[in-house]
Amino acid sequence: MADHRDSLIKKAGVSPLLLVFGAAVLWSTGGLFIKATSLSAFELSFGRSLLAAITIAIVTRREGFGLNLVSVVTSILYAALLILFVAATKLTTAANAIFLQYTAPVYVLILEPLFYKERFRRRDLITVAACVGGMALFFVGKLRPQDVNGNLLALASGVCFALFFLLLRHSRARNVNRASAAIYGNLIVVLICAPAFLGAARRGIGASDLARISYLGIIQIGCAYLLFTLAMARGLRSLDASIVGYIEPVLNPIWVFLFIGERPSGWAILGGAIIIASVIAHMLIETRLRGAENGRPDLIPHE
Repeated sequence: MADHRDSLIKKAGVSPLLLVFGAAVLWSTGGLFIKATSLSAFELSFGRSLLAAITIAIVTRREGFGLNLVSVVTSILYAALLILFVAATKLTTAANAIFLQYTAPVYVLILEPLFYKERFRRRDLITVAACVGGMALFFVGKLRPQDVNGNLLALASGVCFALFFLLLRHSRARNVNRASAAIYGNLIVVLICAPAFLGAARRGIGASDLARISYLGIIQIGCAYLLFTLAMARGLRSLDASIVGYIEPVLNPIWVFLFIGERPSGWAILGGAIIIASVIAHMLIETRLRGAENGRPDLIPHE
């Protein structure tokens, strides 16, 4: 269902890859704010998801709130993704949680040709391999046995992330509000986490925690998801979106360094450089090819 926001973005010539890039930048701030709160994973998830659902519903209300089987399954996957990631970030390091969640492109790489009968491209494998190799450098000698529970939850969130990417592109997902998965998925989280939040509310929640919850719900999830769904609605491939999304785990430790003072290791800096180079190269190649296919030379980057 097209809307006014789509037409404005198309007229402006904004690449869907750039929209995903913007969403990834906002998503990348999540680990910092999750770690900064004194609330548990379930207490935090309630407030974050409630505000996110309200934000997305207000912006996309003209598209309605219908459901079909695909959007129901996607909503459940999205809810699982949110809870698993917050829990993983609380149990293990933020870096471990985001890295293991971003094994998702590997699963997408395997499943997308099966889901949508698309031809496998060599440059996809090269880009994903470069990104995974770069991310591995973040954790040279840093994977600890005591993090195993959080790491397993993060891996599970990666599986949900991959399936979410794939189903969001399904043709039946376009028959309803494209943000249905985020709205209903967040509401599922709210129902699951309500008892924990009510307990925290009785104890009292500080103003700083309320401010962090507000940012996470309205900006880090709400605004980021709106950018992401606009990109997917314009026909962006699931794998392309997930590859550009690697900007999120690269920026995550940078925010931690800027606001907490935790300095990344030399290996992490090298890994980040590899990932940034791979993602930028992929974005430029895809933008050039899309511009050529659409007969839009203005979308092709100049030399």
